[in-house]
Amino acid sequence: MGLGDKIRNAADDMGGKAKEAAGKATDDRDLEAEGKGDQAVSDLKQAGEKVKDAFKH
Repeated sequence: MGLGDKIRNAADDMGGKAKEAAGKATDDRDLEAEGKGDQAVSDLKQAGEKVKDAFKH
């Protein structure tokens, strides 16, 4: 996994966590769900990058 990909995935994950926290704080269930969705997408991207790395070695 390239460094740029790691940074982007970490930023996406942190953004998702921020949205989730903001949704909880404001009782906005849609924003909270969007944050959880962003985190899930980030996790999938990270898993895909790990698979690509495994096949390179």
